[in-house]
Amino acid sequence: MKAPLDRIDLEIMENLRKNARLSNKELASRVQLSPSSCLERVRRLNASGVFRGFHAELDPAALGLSLQAMIVVRLRRHSRRDVVAFRSHLLALPEVLDVFHVGGSSDFLVHVAVQDSNHLRDLALDAFTTRPEVGQMETHVIFEHTRSLTLPMRQLE
Repeated sequence: MKAPLDRIDLEIMENLRKNARLSNKELASRVQLSPSSCLERVRRLNASGVFRGFHAELDPAALGLSLQAMIVVRLRRHSRRDVVAFRSHLLALPEVLDVFHVGGSSDFLVHVAVQDSNHLRDLALDAFTTRPEVGQMETHVIFEHTRSLTLPMRQLE
């Protein structure tokens, strides 16, 4: 059983979620711990699987991918084989940023970044409608994408 998270653990998580590049010394200062105690807590949180990883988030627009969209997909059949095959196909596409396998009237939400509307059209026609697993597809252009940098900490307390 995992050890319960205390207030300091939650503060460490929140600070690293906002800026994973914080030095241990700066993080320790922000959560009012000694650097050695802070490092031990970060290592424990990491070992327990709280952190999925630390990475650099890229801006698609800065890379010439100025149009983003969510492609909603409903599969023809809901067999494990079809779900796995389609998910693998999606993850191999360079335009795909995120894949969500969801419940409800749709099966997949696929977040993509492309150069322009022609690129989006070609992606939809070539990479989605040609797949035997796809029964229905709907595309929603994203006007703005904002990621929350906070966790619902009250839920964790």
